[in-house]
Amino acid sequence: MAGQPRVVVYPPDEDGGRRVRVAGTLLGRAFSLRDVVALLREAGLRGWEERDVVRTDRVQWRGGGPGEWG
Repeated sequence: MAGQPRVVVYPPDEDGGRRVRVAGTLLGRAFSLRDVVALLREAGLRGWEERDVVRTDRVQWRGGGPGEWG
């Protein structure tokens, strides 16, 4: 994960989805930590696991932490 861009996870929307953006690019909506990891991997960012998404300072959680999904 070293050198990888910052990840922003936005507040949950009315459906419980959270937009995920990396380096200014919107990757999609996540409904769980597993979805966040899948979006990162689809974007070519290898080496991410659910525990990494929760623990790293490279993920900025807006509108609630990793336990908030609406």
